Amino acid sequence: MDKVKIGEIVRAHYRSGTYIGKVIEDRGDRFLIEVLAVYKHPLQGDLHNMNATKNVFFHERKALAFHEKMNVKKPAVHPYDGEIPEYKDSLKQALEIYKNKLEENDSEYNQLALKTLHRLEEEVYSKIIKGS
Repeated sequence: MDKVKIGEIVRAHYRSGTYIGKVIEDRGDRFLIEVLAVYKHPLQGDLHNMNATKNVFFHERKALAFHEKMNVKKPAVHPYDGEIPEYKDSLKQALEIYKNKLEENDSEYNQLALKTLHRLEEEVYSKIIKGS
């Protein structure tokens, strides 16, 4: 693993999503990272029973907000040297990529995950994406 330092821009996997952020603090086995962009939208549903929709709690997971802090285990943090997209653009793109992937297969899980994402898009993300 490459050595990551405070102040560096990184890609970090956190709670089924992946983000681009800035390392704020070294906390021993973890880094405190400030979110700058969404790289991959968090997965929906029960992560312990992927693709299940019956007899499980189907979790709705929102992407972390711009400037939100996350406490990430060091093995899940990697240097990032690409261009940092604007947060709202990265959220929109990550959301579209995830929706397109779900639309490739018409399973019950994918339909429920899409429904959840559409609800998030309308109720939570619309103000962010439209810049309101």
